[in-house]
Amino acid sequence: MSHVRNGRQVQTLGLRWLFFLFGLMVMSFGIALMIRAELGIAPWEVLHVGLMQQFGLTVGSWSILTGVAILIGSGLLLRAWPKVGAVVNMILVGVFIDLFLFILPTVDQTTVRWTMLLASIFINGYGIGLYIAPGLGAGPRDSLMLALNKRTGWSVQRVRIVLEITVLTVGWLLGGPVFLGTLLYCIGISYVVGITLPHGRRLVQTFLERGIQYEDINKGTLRVDHHDGTSKEIR
Repeated sequence: MSHVRNGRQVQTLGLRWLFFLFGLMVMSFGIALMIRAELGIAPWEVLHVGLMQQFGLTVGSWSILTGVAILIGSGLLLRAWPKVGAVVNMILVGVFIDLFLFILPTVDQTTVRWTMLLASIFINGYGIGLYIAPGLGAGPRDSLMLALNKRTGWSVQRVRIVLEITVLTVGWLLGGPVFLGTLLYCIGISYVVGITLPHGRRLVQTFLERGIQYEDINKGTLRVDHHDGTSKEIR
């Protein structure tokens, strides 16, 4: 039975990574949509755009480069190697942002831009919920927040506020776009994630339960909703 158990573990891990990667893609699409709306962007993106305007490269490239610096700093604070999920997050979010910025057009109509902005906050929050739900590790910025929380003893909320004010200020000084969308994001994203994260966890759990299907030579395929006495409760 060990090969069956190992097979189920691999399948479960594969499904968790699938949700993790899809969540990163959705989150990155939300970031790119907000940038294209040109009505103000999230604090970290203000920094990335400001760096791009001053030193060249792309928004995604600066997302990756700042992610590298952040992971190194977090590792030194915690005296631990960064988790695989954080490294994957760092690389793929930058790549996805540049990809979506290449695909998405610039829009002139004010109504469309405000619609894009509001949609981007929800999409970004839903992506955050999906990528956190599988429990494969926080991104570089959340890793830094948790590292500072552990080292300083400050609350997570306090650390997050100080971090975001700092990067927002630096990004603004570098020429990053700060407008009403920045304020709306800062106010709204916590509420959106508060809704989307529980939904993402339920979605992941549902797919994991449905994914526990394997072949038995004598009994055929067993399912979590099987009613022949081999139900989920009995297993």
